[in-house]
Amino acid sequence: MNLRLGVDVAGAHNLLPKDGQGSSSAFVELFFDGQKYRTSVKEKDLDPVWDESFYFNISDPSILPNLTLDAFVYNNVKGNNSRSFLGKVSITGTSFVPYSDAVVLHYPLEKRGIFSRVRGELGLKVYITDDPTLKSSVPVVNMAREAETKLKSVKEPVKKSEVRHTFHHLPHQTQAPANTAIPAAPPPMQRYGYEQIKSNPPPPPPKLVRMYSESASQPVDYALKETSPYLGGGRVVGGRVLHTDKASSTYDLVEKMHFLFVRVVKARDLPHMDLTGSLDPYVEVRIGNYKGVTRHIEKNQNPMWNIVFAFSRERMQASVLEVVVKDKDLLKDDFVGFVRFDLNEVPLRVPPDSPLAPQWYRLEDKHGDRIKSELMLAVWIGTQADEAFPDAWHSDAATPVDSSGAASTLIRSKVYQAPRLWYVRVNVVEAQDLAPADKSRFPDAYVKAHIGNQVMKTKTVQARSLNPLWNEDLLFVAAEPFEDHLILSVEDRVGPGKEEVIGRTIIPLNMIEKRADDRIIHSRWFNLEKPVAVDVDQLKKDKFSMRIHLRICLDGGYHVLDESTHYSSDLRPTAKQLWKPTIGVLELGILNAVGLHPMKTRDGRGTSDTYCVAKYGHKWVRTRTIVDNLSPKYNEQYTWEVFDTATVLTVGVFDNSQLGDKGANSKDLRIGKVRIRISTLEAGRVYTHSYPLLVLMPNGVKKMGEVHLAIRFSCTNFVNMLYTYTRPLLPKMHYVRPFSVMQLDMLRHQAVQIVAARLGRAEPPLRREVVEYMSDADSHLWSMRRSKANFFRLMTIFAPVFAVGKWFGDICMWRNPITTVLVHVLFLMLVCFPELILPTVFLYMFLIGIWNFRYRPRYPPHMNTKISQAEGVHPDELDEEFDTFPTSKNPDLVRMRYDRLRSVAGRIQTVIGDIATQGERMQSLLSWRDPRATAIFVTFCLIAAVVLYVTPFQAIAALIGIYMMRHPRFRHRLPSIPINFFRRLPARTDSML
Repeated sequence: MNLRLGVDVAGAHNLLPKDGQGSSSAFVELFFDGQKYRTSVKEKDLDPVWDESFYFNISDPSILPNLTLDAFVYNNVKGNNSRSFLGKVSITGTSFVPYSDAVVLHYPLEKRGIFSRVRGELGLKVYITDDPTLKSSVPVVNMAREAETKLKSVKEPVKKSEVRHTFHHLPHQTQAPANTAIPAAPPPMQRYGYEQIKSNPPPPPPKLVRMYSESASQPVDYALKETSPYLGGGRVVGGRVLHTDKASSTYDLVEKMHFLFVRVVKARDLPHMDLTGSLDPYVEVRIGNYKGVTRHIEKNQNPMWNIVFAFSRERMQASVLEVVVKDKDLLKDDFVGFVRFDLNEVPLRVPPDSPLAPQWYRLEDKHGDRIKSELMLAVWIGTQADEAFPDAWHSDAATPVDSSGAASTLIRSKVYQAPRLWYVRVNVVEAQDLAPADKSRFPDAYVKAHIGNQVMKTKTVQARSLNPLWNEDLLFVAAEPFEDHLILSVEDRVGPGKEEVIGRTIIPLNMIEKRADDRIIHSRWFNLEKPVAVDVDQLKKDKFSMRIHLRICLDGGYHVLDESTHYSSDLRPTAKQLWKPTIGVLELGILNAVGLHPMKTRDGRGTSDTYCVAKYGHKWVRTRTIVDNLSPKYNEQYTWEVFDTATVLTVGVFDNSQLGDKGANSKDLRIGKVRIRISTLEAGRVYTHSYPLLVLMPNGVKKMGEVHLAIRFSCTNFVNMLYTYTRPLLPKMHYVRPFSVMQLDMLRHQAVQIVAARLGRAEPPLRREVVEYMSDADSHLWSMRRSKANFFRLMTIFAPVFAVGKWFGDICMWRNPITTVLVHVLFLMLVCFPELILPTVFLYMFLIGIWNFRYRPRYPPHMNTKISQAEGVHPDELDEEFDTFPTSKNPDLVRMRYDRLRSVAGRIQTVIGDIATQGERMQSLLSWRDPRATAIFVTFCLIAAVVLYVTPFQAIAALIGIYMMRHPRFRHRLPSIPINFFRRLPARTDSML
């Protein structure tokens, strides 16, 4: 089945008049892959509507990203049978999406040349489809080239060997994350099945290279430690991997761990064990003091399990593997038979070799005699790169005493995909012919709308009419797939605290129109139904039914903020058509954790059952739970696609509380988290650091341990990466139709709740407290400590200004006569030659930037207790910070005033933090915190210094003044390139606790 490119030409808006009578007769010509189609001509219409569909054949899907769809808008001139140019639109193949994700986009018309004059927009819906029921469009006739193309396509049909290509996205949850890595798969070390694994000496412990501290007063124990571990690709020294292994795997950012894998498939011809002749078999896999147990299958002599056990080679203290089949009984389980393996004979398997095929093994009884029954097994030694690793029952994720394996679903590593979120915009216009229960009065009507747990209300209209008018916007958040409906009810406020429902309507979300820009959505009338049963005779008497006038759409041009904007991991809009190409790949290796504090008590001793969660974009990952270990080794590697460097990767460590007696009733405890901004990473460098896990508690800041990570950002498109620094941080709709601060806070809270609810339905569930902690759901609440921290950040920004003032005061006071004389000479030179002022300033900044390159940070920023004001915080301030919101204080009056104060102070805190962020971004221009941004700015300074040196100052000033006072026609609604560049610069928000 061949792929086709569908193009729906919706219409155009505000075209340029070309016929000399204030209008145009427009038509559109479409060009794609040697094919050409043309719409009908709309006479005398500057806002034509076509609603015509065309379908292009895609000759070779593999080159689809390199093809371009061109749409030319012309004015038809009847007199001489000619045409005049009105504008064009070019769409690259990278923005083509499937039909289910396609929405109508209004593209601004582009010029054909420098002297062309165009205006207006063209509405197109472009998508890829393989629907065989769609008929191909009729091409433009009387064109020799198209006839030749059509004839050639008939003579040369598409070869059957051609394979249909699809778009490549992130890997599925069941795929190994390393399959998406950029490097090709290396050759295997050994072929499995016939070679014995060599006993390599244990790798040396990670070498501590250097300690860093954000401030001199920052405790050394709270600082980052750069390590030099021995990973799968070789030893990491100074951020570079020294390839010592000739055969490195795609898991090159973690230490290689060997596991003994045992796949128990099924059994056959098992004997009858009970007096009743029944058999409830299960399999027990034992090696040393570790064992794994399958579930028992009732009354089955040919059971099937198909489960994989993985035993860590580091913990195995035996050389014999026993696989025992038993019969489940009430008192004592009966022995059926067993199979024994010598570990020295177990083969080694290294991907990309095919999985080892299971085979039948004859069971032996207690005396060593073979019996008729057989068990199908596969036993091999592999690493965490094995396909069976994610779904295996792990021995390092269970205690030696635990033999049931019932909680194996709660301890496995998993990859989660967060749902795609949409903003639902409901514009309530008016209602008509309302029929309240009390006919003697006009209703005080308002509209209440809710989607799931989200409820919004319009203002109450107290008009003396049965046709109230609101014209009010209500905003909601919805997630795909759309499970909830939009329910709107018109209610009458009868009295204080008493409302009556006049009518109600239910609208499925999957029936609502999607849009990706700010085009106007056509309004619709919906019938309102009474919420209770109504007499049929009464309905016949009513001449008109109640109706409500609505404009409803799914806004896909926004990025739905489900996390704090300072730590956002994704900035793409909801509509996939607006997504830009990827600029790189982010690889994370979660190595181990050391020095963890015990979070629970088991058998009279403190212990922890820890796992790590990493979040970036829509992809959440969770490592396996290492049970009863305060120094767990995870060694799991994951990969993400990067679309923007101004995003943050978050890694959290948690204690699994679902394995105890309380089970699902207890919450997973937070141990700490790490935030890493992608723009602070150099491309190609491997960052291996041990990050302290710092948590703020009611009694102060506490270090809960350290987590060891390996991070690498690989750039796949350097030009696109630099181009992102000139783009707005958020999608266009955030600037064209912005939300208020109150709306953003409310919508973000709803988005976090939806994501937590969806991820909580996975298996194993990612619990709500984990999602809220990773998303910084409570970062907007008032905190005296955060307010003081933001204030001192602001003071730090202005410290250089105060220092310059003090220095100038010393100059005026002649504290150092030599310096004062030199300043006087420099001042007189600049006065005599004012054209040297700006070149000198830019050259000075260039030299500072080059000088600071030697001292550029070699490590990602991390939590800093000094700037967070977490070291000397007052106990009363901590009590206020950990207080509930609303407050739990008893007096009602104090509670009301206290909550109001916290709400207002939270806004002030945000404003102060934003001001401090702008100042810190100014400092980061020359600090090489973002190496690419500093390189761009330093290069600009050099070019500006040269240009300003050879250009008269008067000319520069005139150009700047004219540009600042330019006509509105030459202005854009989007921020300018310098503002976009500035907003992408990193600040110290990443180091805030």
